[in-house]
Amino acid sequence: MSDASRGPIPTDIELHRKSRLLRIRFSDRRSSALPCEYLRAHAPAAELTCRRTPEAGRENVNIDQIVPQGHYAIRLVFDDGHDTGIYAWQTLYDLEINRERHWQIYLDGLARSGYDHSGAHLAGATPAGRNIRVLYFHYLASRLGRESGELTPPESVETVAQLLAWMRRLNGDHGSLPGDDSVRITVNRQFAKPFTRIDPGDELATVSNSPNPPPPGPRRSGDVG
Repeated sequence: MSDASRGPIPTDIELHRKSRLLRIRFSDRRSSALPCEYLRAHAPAAELTCRRTPEAGRENVNIDQIVPQGHYAIRLVFDDGHDTGIYAWQTLYDLEINRERHWQIYLDGLARSGYDHSGAHLAGATPAGRNIRVLYFHYLASRLGRESGELTPPESVETVAQLLAWMRRLNGDHGSLPGDDSVRITVNRQFAKPFTRIDPGDELATVSNSPNPPPPGPRRSGDVG
């Protein structure tokens, strides 16, 4: 069977452990970010079983290994011990293009079994529980007069991109953060992507590549300190 008859195939597969996402680029230029929980719930070896009685409590499951299976599939080894799921290229593509339908079937199955699907996300924490520690480097450390601080993002902030946007709206010198192309964020000492999830208690660091940072904006009434 030719590659064309099998449909689009992955050209790049990358695991983002912090966000528990498997990023896949396909030969038709489609790009996907499949949650590890979603992949675990639809492991081909247990597909029929999970659609009748889904396995609950997999919100925090992660992938330990990605094992190539010839030129047609990968085997995913999950940190909960499941290691028999072989995902053919067609299966991965189907999980992407029909993701909304598959995910809803999974959630409906959990609801029927009486399971409350919820995780310990930043948005679900109390204000005190949403605290994160931020380390400042380069010009921000000099401008703020300190090398670290505690921030309490609002419930709407769950990702690195959302955090940066919120920080730029703060009063004082946080608002002088440069544009997205000039600042990088580490989460727990690993460089993060814009979609990287932020959890309560995470340690973040701002690293700016901007040689000429903009001056701080004017302090506005009602801004958050």
